[in-house]
Amino acid sequence: MSSRHFDAIVLGRSLGALTAAVLLARRSLRVLLLGQGQRPPEYTFDRFRLRRRTFSLLAGTTPIWRRVLQELAQTPRFRRRIGSLDPMFTMLWEGRYVEVPPDLDLFAREVDREFPEVRQLVDELYSTIAYVNGAADIALERDVVWPPGSFWETFNTRRVAATIPLVGHDRHQDLLAKFPPGHGFRDLAQVPAWFATDLGVPAGQLPSFALARLHGAWTRGVQALAGGEEELQSFLVERTEAHGGICRLGGRAIRLVVRRGAVVGILEEGEDEQVGTSVVVSDQSGEAIADLANGEGITPRARRDWPRMTPTAGRFVASLVVAMRGLPESLGAEAFCLPRRCTPPDLRTPIVHLQRVDQPRESGHEAESLLVAEAILPVRGPLSLIEARAAILDTLRLHLPFIEDHIRVIDSPHDGLPLRLASDGRWSDIDRIHVPQTAAGPEPMEWMWTADPPGFAELAGEPVRGPIPGTYLVGRTVLPALGQEGALLAAWSAARVITHRDRSRQRMRQKLWTKIETG
Repeated sequence: MSSRHFDAIVLGRSLGALTAAVLLARRSLRVLLLGQGQRPPEYTFDRFRLRRRTFSLLAGTTPIWRRVLQELAQTPRFRRRIGSLDPMFTMLWEGRYVEVPPDLDLFAREVDREFPEVRQLVDELYSTIAYVNGAADIALERDVVWPPGSFWETFNTRRVAATIPLVGHDRHQDLLAKFPPGHGFRDLAQVPAWFATDLGVPAGQLPSFALARLHGAWTRGVQALAGGEEELQSFLVERTEAHGGICRLGGRAIRLVVRRGAVVGILEEGEDEQVGTSVVVSDQSGEAIADLANGEGITPRARRDWPRMTPTAGRFVASLVVAMRGLPESLGAEAFCLPRRCTPPDLRTPIVHLQRVDQPRESGHEAESLLVAEAILPVRGPLSLIEARAAILDTLRLHLPFIEDHIRVIDSPHDGLPLRLASDGRWSDIDRIHVPQTAAGPEPMEWMWTADPPGFAELAGEPVRGPIPGTYLVGRTVLPALGQEGALLAAWSAARVITHRDRSRQRMRQKLWTKIETG
């Protein structure tokens, strides 16, 4: 019998896992958070700060994130941390450059300048997106389980979902049907949504509601944290610990302990004694949870009906430190760079999501910017990991022709290739073993998933309840179509299911609940 026991153990350091941990701690559960071997968003080499992944706070304006902040009584404090991007993002084609600012009049001028032939269609599109997202905001304020599991959850969630356009019988409506095939505005509508989803399908095959929701996230005012994903993680860890939770981001569970068909604890790496719990929340897939338990405790229903989740694409990320004088001043914080158009399309030259982070100027060095470049690589695509870094540079050269002469460092943790360092006009290859905060070989990419069969409203993949009683899922496989908002909905739903089981704590929370927030 373990001498250590927690009400809930959370595995992972993603947005879903951290949100679930802080909600459970806020609701009076004793929580242990383990990072499960997942690496931090940033790493350093010498004086350079590099990133493993891009991060845009697209869920910052969603009802579910507002609800989380209200429960934590942190709305004013978090609001002081964020800024707004202007422009919200930029699209770069060969010979064409379009900014999407938060000011509607300025955006209308951009459309008139670049896409006058479809101005009326653009107005109709944004009227539809505003209508869909307005209805969705009202529906997602409701405290229901996404995706539902039990009979009553399904009844309540379907009733709420029926009020959202493009989720019910009209979910196969094509929002861009009136735009000519191959038109540039299709790229502007689809590409940002494609990079925001965790659903591993081509941009043109996103569910209509997901397209409206994710494009709306990019165009309703994009918020930003100065410290990026690292700052958001620190905020959620701090609040978890403030409510009595224990966070060990360097910790890892190597086995789930199952007895009589249910989870009773975990074995932590480096420990001989198990940690007791009846609840394990994870941001990994159901298959990974089953592997941790060595296949024990999986319910007959899970064996029979569990959806098959397949990683069909990965997010390849490269970091470039570039002298600021080699970049156009107009290049904003968020940009999408499209490759040269040709017939047939060159599938070996990817679309690139580019984030610019201007670095503090250091004594003795000129002003520099960190460019974090992300490309989506299909698992069965023509581009290999070894070729991806060079392919990203090919796309960037098209739009930033002077970039090559001003790169100071270029690296990716995903291809296993050496870090390249420019010094005194010469390139040096730094073996990965000398980049201490990365793995000696390739690190896995973040995956984009498809579910067979598709889950609730074609937005969901795996259920919130895991394949073993007492396990819960809050990762990208639960509501992959909705990206960050899907992870938050999964975290809230898991916390709701877990805490609704404990009626005594529920009554206590109702007595202590206050709508007053303090900074």
